[in-house]
Amino acid sequence: MHIALDITPLKSGHKDRGIGSYTGLLIEALEKYECQHSYSFFTRRQKLPKDADLVHYPYFDPFFLTLPLLKPKPVVVTVHDLIPLAYPSHFPRGIRGDIKWRVQKFSLKGARRIITDSIASKRDIETIAGFTENLVDVVHLAPAEIFHPITDRDMRSSVQKKYSLPDRFILYVGDVNWNKNILGLLRAKPKGVALVLVGKAFRQEELVEVREINALIHALHVEGEVIQPGFVPDEDLAALYSLASAYIQPSFAEGFGLPVLESMACGCPVICARGSSLDEIAGSSLRVNASDISSIMDGIFHVEKLSTSQRTEFIQKGYAWVKRFSWKKVAAETAAVYEKALAGDRVY
Repeated sequence: MHIALDITPLKSGHKDRGIGSYTGLLIEALEKYECQHSYSFFTRRQKLPKDADLVHYPYFDPFFLTLPLLKPKPVVVTVHDLIPLAYPSHFPRGIRGDIKWRVQKFSLKGARRIITDSIASKRDIETIAGFTENLVDVVHLAPAEIFHPITDRDMRSSVQKKYSLPDRFILYVGDVNWNKNILGLLRAKPKGVALVLVGKAFRQEELVEVREINALIHALHVEGEVIQPGFVPDEDLAALYSLASAYIQPSFAEGFGLPVLESMACGCPVICARGSSLDEIAGSSLRVNASDISSIMDGIFHVEKLSTSQRTEFIQKGYAWVKRFSWKKVAAETAAVYEKALAGDRVY
C-alpha cells in the first residue's frame, strides 16, 4: 500500500504546535513500525503522487479550507477535535466562518474514514458533522520519546536558569483558548505558589485572550508569581516537566490533552480536570472540577503537601499508566484505518 501524506502542517505556522508535532511523529512512526507500506509526502500546493493508493490529510480546521473538494484518491482525514463547534458561544465564527464550515463539512463527507484522538471527539464529530459511529476511528496519541525524566543536574540547572524558574512551581503547557480555562487557573492559584505558563500564544499580546490573562494577573497582583516563557522546545520542555512540582490541566474541554501524558512520562505529578477526553487519559492524576475554583485550588494544595513517599507513589503510578500509550500503537492503529479505508466506500 502506498500512502501519500499531506505535510502542509510541517511547512506552516503549525510546525511548532500540536498539529505539526502529530504529523511529524506519525510519519516517523509509520516509517519505523509500518515499513511494509510505502509513503510519499506533498503539500497542498503540490500535485498528489499519481501512484498513491490512499491520501491522508492529518489536519482539519472547520473554519479554514484545509481539504480539497475533489478527491481523485481514497481519503483519510484526521479531525483532532471540533471544540469550536461544540462551544459556539465561546468561538464565534461569523458569516465567513459559517460558510467555510459548510464547505469543509461537505468536503469531509468525501472521506473514506475519519481518525480522531479520543472517544469524546468521536462523539462530537458524529453529532456535529453527522457521521455514523462506524466511520470514525479513535487512535489515542502518545508522548514522543524525548519526554522522559531529566535527572542530569547540570541540564536541569541550565534549563532552570535559562527560563528564570524558581525551585518550586506548577506548570501548564498549551494554548490560551477559552476551553483551556487559564483565567480559572489564575484565580485558583494559591498565593505564593509560582505558576509557569508555557506556550507560544502567551507572548501574542494581540490576542484578546492574552490581554485578558495579563489583565487578571495584574488585578490579582501576582506578576511576580506567574512566569510566561513563551514557546519552549521539546528538549527543554522535558526538563521543565521534570523540574515542576506538578503539571496542571484545568481545561473545560480537550480533544486529547497530550501534555498530561508528557508530564507523566517525565515523572511529574498531574492535576487534571474531569470531563471530555481527559477522562480517557488522566489515569492516576488528581482530578478536579474545572468549573470550581476551590476544587482546583484544593488540588494544587494537595499535591504541594505530598510527602516524599506519597509523591514517589504518585509518580510511579503515572509511569505505569503512560506505558499504555505509544507511537508504535498509533502507527499500527493508523495503518489499520488505511486498510479499512481502501476496503470501503466513500462516507456519503
